[in-house]
Amino acid sequence: MGDVWKALADPTRRKILQLLKKQDLNAGEIAAEFNMTKPSISNHLSILKQADLVDSEKIGQNVVYSLKTSILEDMLSILSNLTDREEK
Repeated sequence: MGDVWKALADPTRRKILQLLKKQDLNAGEIAAEFNMTKPSISNHLSILKQADLVDSEKIGQNVVYSLKTSILEDMLSILSNLTDREEK
């Protein structure tokens, strides 16, 4: 889970996740949304993949990224359990 928190700590990576929430995108389409180099975007995507927050699939010459919701659902469950108080 540590990788997930690290990945979510960065606003650029959170924006990438928001973009992928709407639709699957290739790296070029993602990079077009930011004012930074493609290698920088590639690094952010790598961190998101390591955290298991995105999937990638090579289609032709492009790598298409998609949002993985399973780890996010697990995190929400953990956070929800932290806020639940037992009745005395």
